[in-house]
Amino acid sequence: MAARTDLGVPLSTLSPKYLHANSTSHTWPFSAIAELIDNAYDPDVNAKQFWIDKTVVDGQECLSFMDNGDGLNDVAIQRMLSFGYSDKTVVKGKAPIGIYGNGFKSGSMRLGKDAIVFSKSKTSSCIGMLSQTYLEEIEAEQISVPIISFANTNKNKFSVREQDKVSLQHILRYSIFKKQEDLLKELQAINSSWSPGKTGTRIIIWNLRRTSVGELEFDFQKDRYDIRIPADINETGSDTQLSSYIPESVYSLRAYCRILYLKPRMQIVIRGQKVQSQLIAKTLASIRKDHYNPTFQPKRVPITFGYNTKNKEQYGMMMYHKNRLIKAYERVGCQMRANKQGVGVIGVIECNYLNPNHNKQSFDETDQYRKTMTIMATKLEEYWKEMQYSKNKDNPNSTTPVEDTMKRPDPNWAQCDNCCQWRKLPDGIDCDKLPKEWFCHMNPDPQFRSCQVEEEPEDSDDEQPSYHKTYKQQEKMDKKQQEMNRKKEEENRWRQEELRVANLARENRDLQRQLKRQQRQMTVESPSTSITPKRRSNAGSTPVRPSTILQADCSPSCSDGLPFISNVVSLSKSRPRKKRERSVSPPTTTKRYLANDFERSICDTPTSVDVSAPCSPSEPVA
Repeated sequence: MAARTDLGVPLSTLSPKYLHANSTSHTWPFSAIAELIDNAYDPDVNAKQFWIDKTVVDGQECLSFMDNGDGLNDVAIQRMLSFGYSDKTVVKGKAPIGIYGNGFKSGSMRLGKDAIVFSKSKTSSCIGMLSQTYLEEIEAEQISVPIISFANTNKNKFSVREQDKVSLQHILRYSIFKKQEDLLKELQAINSSWSPGKTGTRIIIWNLRRTSVGELEFDFQKDRYDIRIPADINETGSDTQLSSYIPESVYSLRAYCRILYLKPRMQIVIRGQKVQSQLIAKTLASIRKDHYNPTFQPKRVPITFGYNTKNKEQYGMMMYHKNRLIKAYERVGCQMRANKQGVGVIGVIECNYLNPNHNKQSFDETDQYRKTMTIMATKLEEYWKEMQYSKNKDNPNSTTPVEDTMKRPDPNWAQCDNCCQWRKLPDGIDCDKLPKEWFCHMNPDPQFRSCQVEEEPEDSDDEQPSYHKTYKQQEKMDKKQQEMNRKKEEENRWRQEELRVANLARENRDLQRQLKRQQRQMTVESPSTSITPKRRSNAGSTPVRPSTILQADCSPSCSDGLPFISNVVSLSKSRPRKKRERSVSPPTTTKRYLANDFERSICDTPTSVDVSAPCSPSEPVA
């Protein structure tokens, strides 16, 4: 029967299988380890050191994590082993990284099936266990977490409250620690490197995840001071050579912890050796600081660009949220094209206004995220153009690409192993040659040679302007010159067009005058008049041409007494018949006369006619 509220409403339950399902959000094992580091870094714990190591307990290989923070009491450890409880707040201006109350559960269960937590606060000590194996063996239907709490003691044994005795029995039976003395030794290990009375938390994870062939997913052999993800094994059994463009932080926990925080405030020790933390924004060359002014928040967001001084093949945007790395070497804009633009350039931005996913490996795909990615691509391309312009201006004869030139970080910084503050070193000091343990009293600068002195203040982002983009001025001048050249070319084209039109007009006038002269010549050469006689009705008759009639035969014996033309002969030589052309002479008007009831057509222009037969004087002459 499910538990119910006071009002009788059933409560939701959580199956033990959820522990594994929840852990699958971490597709990359280092992101699970980062969850445990975040818990120690957050201001409610405020640890100064964090140790990661491999150990063996009761014959089983385990991962151990320990910090020297403020520790947990019974209430805090109960919340830590429960889901969704997160009441972390800002302490002294330091914002917490954890916001979902799920990091320890998802991270620890991704690394192994079982985990046990030892914690020591100023007043009490407590032990809690989160174990999939335990829940399977007791056939639990809901997740249960054995927790015991007791007062601090220097004895080899401790006494627990009556209500915690069952939890103690389950821990001793189902965990890798079978005696109370073993539990006390782990609590005492918290103080092993510190004076008695110090606080902290220690986590042991066993039944580590293995690969499909039964091997541990971590490689502890290749580097005794590192925890690595094994490279793929080829058919010959040798490690495949890792490509130079794959960042070392992808397969090396030590390299990943170097850049895990934008401004590290906690030392991380992996397998007995301290991690040399990096101020990623201060280890670049040719640094330029730009700004993004989002419309959805009042403060502008700084973006730092520079060249990677160690490996030009590793480049992209480093996106942080509340000092914690979320996305590393994220290539944007011109870096994603098949060219050399953006090669070797790293951009650093802290996007506190975005919401990270619950595994803290990406951001929610919101409009604000997409706008940020677009702005970063634009700013990156501007930085690349500025560097190219500066190089060509300073050394125009150089053929070496900017990303191939030897570079050193603009400033050198070192972190004190005692106070964890960062000190700026004078120019000329190589950080790689510093001792493994470095303290403030080793600082050449006497002003910052004590741990009591506050860290050097950085320029406020509100006061520091964005870098001056000189290439844009040059582009404006080039555009202005191009516009002037374009106007000149356009003016020249207009002048040429006007000349062409004037030439065409002159040629047109010449052609018109020439055409008029030709028309006058044709008018003078052609006849002024022409006669168009009637065709005979007989189809076989030959039409009479408009030529001068030289001879005409008239028959005197006409029945009506009228003469008629019987034959017409032209004195002009016989010429081949040509196509009849339409006369260009003006049309003639025809006058009609009636004589003896016959109609004859006579042209206005008189035609000379020679009639051989004499006509009667009384007859009209045609």
